[in-house]
Amino acid sequence: MVGPKSELEAKFRARYPAAPAPRFFRAPGRINLIGDHTDYNDGLVMPMAIESACFVGVADNGLGRFRVFSEDVQEGVEFGIDDLESAKPRHNWTDYIIGVAAELRQFGIPLKGRDMLIESTIPIGAGLSSSAALEVASTLAMLAGVRMEPLEVVKLCQRAENNFVGVPCGIMDQFTSVFGRAGVAIKLDCRTLQYEPVPLPRNVAIVAVNSMVKHELGTSVYRERVNECKAVLTAIQEKFPSVSSLRDVTPDMLADVNWVPVKRARHVVSENLRVMAFANACRAGNIQSMGVYFTQSHRSLQNEFEVSCPEVDFLVDTALIQNGCFGARLTGGGFGGCTVNLLAREAVPDFRTRIREAYQYSYGIDPQVLLCEPGNGASMLA
Repeated sequence: MVGPKSELEAKFRARYPAAPAPRFFRAPGRINLIGDHTDYNDGLVMPMAIESACFVGVADNGLGRFRVFSEDVQEGVEFGIDDLESAKPRHNWTDYIIGVAAELRQFGIPLKGRDMLIESTIPIGAGLSSSAALEVASTLAMLAGVRMEPLEVVKLCQRAENNFVGVPCGIMDQFTSVFGRAGVAIKLDCRTLQYEPVPLPRNVAIVAVNSMVKHELGTSVYRERVNECKAVLTAIQEKFPSVSSLRDVTPDMLADVNWVPVKRARHVVSENLRVMAFANACRAGNIQSMGVYFTQSHRSLQNEFEVSCPEVDFLVDTALIQNGCFGARLTGGGFGGCTVNLLAREAVPDFRTRIREAYQYSYGIDPQVLLCEPGNGASMLA
């Protein structure tokens, strides 16, 4: 667990005793309330930044090299600035660091050798965007005072994940890590990048339940779903040439498309409508309707997009029968990770106990139960 800044500084000093005074940067994780697998289809999403975050301490080392150490995995990596042009993915956490460094260099930012120490409070593999937070915090650390517009930071981090890490992700995770605000969720149009802060009703709690599993097919099926969405879009465009993405598709357009990927398109189309309806219910303080859209979203991810798994379905179904639970759904890419649950605040302690007991009894796993408060986006620690 990351402690106060003084503890981080002590760890940095122990790792790099000859370094000058370090600066510290943080970037939060995120939980997506509704709108999954819509971002890479130019769709609508409604995430919020959370208080759990990735922290990076940084100082110049004058060596023309990056020396990076992760406290979380107790592992380091070292690479030269001149090595970035020929760098290849290593298929581990270091790809996010090297990827953003390579993108910064390509963007024209003059890089300096840095000593960096990383520590995070975001559960890895839980669908809470630990990777995007690492990208954003590392980018700010490498910039270390060089000015870059926040939206350019977002786009650069997405390019790093697309081009170097090799994950065809949309822009939601990085955007939320940069632009998050305390007390609100963000209704984001992933095509125009226009966004609206939507205050959350004060009498509801957002609770994540980490299934503690991440099935291996999650990464491969994510790419498969991206490709299926592209394939069904191509089929639709043959009949409707004006359609540029699944964002433009209406339910009526899908009536004559009856092959497998149409299910993927049905999810995306219906999910965009649910995001708009959820945002309206949120503004009106209609918690019952918010919960209905939560649960509808999960059933669509489960049956139409087919990215859920037995453990997550169990957590959702168990949550829905608990007192004070208005809705529950899978959040993130799928095949494990977290569910997000909409609860009455007074119901949180009892919910925590019952969901843990039920999951332990059925799967022998003690899930993490995390109360998620909407937090601010990335910043330098004062």
